[in-house]
Amino acid sequence: MSEEVFDLVVLGAGPGGYVAAIRASQLGMKVAVVEPRPTMGGACLNEGCIPSKALLDSSEHFSMARDKFASHGVIVNPPKLDVAVMQARKADVVKKLTDGVAYLFKKNKVQVICGTGRIVRPVAGEPHCVEVTATGATQTVKARKVLLATGGVPVEVPTLPFDGTLIVSSKDALEFCSVPEHLIVVGAGYIGLELGSVWRRLGARVTVVEMMPKMLPFTDSEVTDALMKILKKQGVEFRMATSVTKVEKVGDKARVSLTAGGKTELVECDKILVAIGRKPVTAGLGLEDAGVAVNDKGRVEVDENYETSVAGIYAIGDLIPGPLLAHKASEEAVAFAERLTGMKSQVHYETIPGIAYTWPEAASVGKTEQALKEEQIPYAVGKFNFMGNGRARAMDETEGFVKILAHKENDKVLGIHIVGPRASDMIAEGVAVMVYGGTSHDIAAMFHAHPTLAEAIKEAALDVHKSAIHA
Repeated sequence: MSEEVFDLVVLGAGPGGYVAAIRASQLGMKVAVVEPRPTMGGACLNEGCIPSKALLDSSEHFSMARDKFASHGVIVNPPKLDVAVMQARKADVVKKLTDGVAYLFKKNKVQVICGTGRIVRPVAGEPHCVEVTATGATQTVKARKVLLATGGVPVEVPTLPFDGTLIVSSKDALEFCSVPEHLIVVGAGYIGLELGSVWRRLGARVTVVEMMPKMLPFTDSEVTDALMKILKKQGVEFRMATSVTKVEKVGDKARVSLTAGGKTELVECDKILVAIGRKPVTAGLGLEDAGVAVNDKGRVEVDENYETSVAGIYAIGDLIPGPLLAHKASEEAVAFAERLTGMKSQVHYETIPGIAYTWPEAASVGKTEQALKEEQIPYAVGKFNFMGNGRARAMDETEGFVKILAHKENDKVLGIHIVGPRASDMIAEGVAVMVYGGTSHDIAAMFHAHPTLAEAIKEAALDVHKSAIHA
């Protein structure tokens, strides 16, 4: 191994790392991936995006059977929950997808090296070296170029250290073997709302505690206001502008001090999920020794080709500025690999969609109305409620709306915001239109099959010019 020189060694087999490795191999490079997990796919496939969506779907089925089947004329006994079966199904979904990545590596002749990688200070004129440690043994892997794609981990609050039992991370909250009586979720971002929704549907009392006055702070306020009302109807409790100031363990439960406006309230719970965000995995990579520059927020500094301050060492995904999202990392991965061969690939950062997989879902792309006001950009608003959509009516899923923001002067779409059924799938139309510089008139003039949820996008586009038919 020490004499072998790869064209590219990738540290991390997540959505950034594995995509970069596969694309680089397709382009003729000799590629190796260094990954400490025994399974591929990184945090996304193993303990994030995929397992959370598996549980979200399972919990949606359970709540449908309990709360909505009767209205469809489907009469069943009250459904019985088997958390063990639900968790086993989630594990099977994860295994199939992680095995799939391993198969893709084999298919594309990407070599996998198990262990934790650390870059070594470069020597002029020599290939880069990566020290890989596994089970106490260390080997050196040489490469002409190295890509750092190690992803992120949950942020831990010093006053709320993870113990895996009482105070838990998002990873732990995906592994509960029973439904908590009372789950306190610290953080009203995507992860907190999604996992809170899972366990609320399955019967837990859920209280979301957020220091900020607004949940999903970078989402359009009209969307967050509507989504909060819906989640409250589902039984989720919210304590906004509130801090957890103290936690006392009382047997197998916790007594939590919630402070807001100078007043403190004691609340008892049996689980505390800390979901205040994620941070890049940079510890142990040898960045300082190798001379790789990091900014004041702990992100690796890169140029337009994702090259760091050290020639031949690159970084993408959660390690560099921007939202910590799997689809961002994957797009950067493709652009990185293709630019190595001289291709002029681009990442459209202004159209990265953001999604909360609650039910209904919330999905956004582009500017919020608040941002347009702050930037003094003239705009028009088109809006359509799912209440007027035939397919939503047939599904009995009429909560929410589509909102389109278009430039007042040239009609170019500046932002699309959806709260409603399958918003995560519908937002792709908004991304496509915005990437190609489309207008609200373009959307309004397009065929939208009937009856579909996507017709709500067409109606919202028509409403920009106050010509909606079904409003």
